[in-house]
Amino acid sequence: MNEFLDKVYYGNTIYHWGISVGILLAFILLAKIAYWIIGKALRGLTSRTKTKLDDLIIDKVEQPAIMAIILSGFLIAFNRLVFPENTTNFIHNSTYLAGAINITWMFVRIIDALMEEYLTPYAQRSDNKLDDQLIPILRRGIRVSLWILGIIVGLNNAGFDVAALIAGLGIGGLAVALAAQDTVKNIFGGMMIFMDKPFRIGDRVVIDGMDGVVEDIGLRSTRIRQLDGRLITMPNGHFSESPVLNVTKEPQRRVNIKLGLVYNTSDEKLEKALEILRGITKDHPLIDDSKTVAFFESFGEFSLNLSLFYFIEPEQDNMKIQGEINQSILTAFRKEGIEFAYPTQVVFKKEIN
Repeated sequence: MNEFLDKVYYGNTIYHWGISVGILLAFILLAKIAYWIIGKALRGLTSRTKTKLDDLIIDKVEQPAIMAIILSGFLIAFNRLVFPENTTNFIHNSTYLAGAINITWMFVRIIDALMEEYLTPYAQRSDNKLDDQLIPILRRGIRVSLWILGIIVGLNNAGFDVAALIAGLGIGGLAVALAAQDTVKNIFGGMMIFMDKPFRIGDRVVIDGMDGVVEDIGLRSTRIRQLDGRLITMPNGHFSESPVLNVTKEPQRRVNIKLGLVYNTSDEKLEKALEILRGITKDHPLIDDSKTVAFFESFGEFSLNLSLFYFIEPEQDNMKIQGEINQSILTAFRKEGIEFAYPTQVVFKKEIN
């Protein structure tokens, strides 16, 4: 039996291999026990507290903690064995890097969950829409920053010359910047949107003939849901080159209606038509009647042209209100016997003797 255990494979006896494997299995079993303790005992304790903070932290720490136990067991088991220096350095550096990534993963999970649990509901309850736009970008920025910091620390612990690596990236950064001009342009466009605030999430905008509601504003692009339901993703740099009409922020929606009456309309009916148009908006609660204007505009080729201007209060269903006004005009004109004109021609025939 001793002869079997003393046999050497890859520089280590079967006895030492067995001890290392046993240590690794013991740590895996320890990880399962820790998983059970966290899942049963600790969750049971935190569930009885009034705050959700402890439940959230336990939930986000659970998986990284299990991974940390397994990595520790692997490193302890490996250190009992003898390998060439290059192999030992590689395993140690890889384990340190994996540990740094695991710790970063834990912090990212905790911070992201805290923002989701506390900051996002606060932003949704506030009347200011700017925080609704900033929080998703802030969350992404924090995640990226933590991952970059964690990887740099991990590479430094793994023996890499991080300073030289960053310097090398700086030298190559110019070529990357030239290749990513559009991306940089879009990022600066996104920053200008947040500073100038030409629109916010939920605003209806019109740009280059596209009419829709802003659903998301990112650092590189903005998503707009058109009125027909289609989703458009537009680079932020485009907003600095094209005029943007913010329909939501307009103080009032001005509507102009042009009507044509037949030429044989009497003076009395013409005046009655103007009286109807001037008074048609008085009883509508969503129209500013003080700005309503109706007048005899011009003599057309086949009609007497009337024009009506009225103003709809902001953030209303403009199409529905226009439909109601048009229906009221039609009903009132028909009741008074006022005729609308349509394209006509009168042909005079002259006989030549």
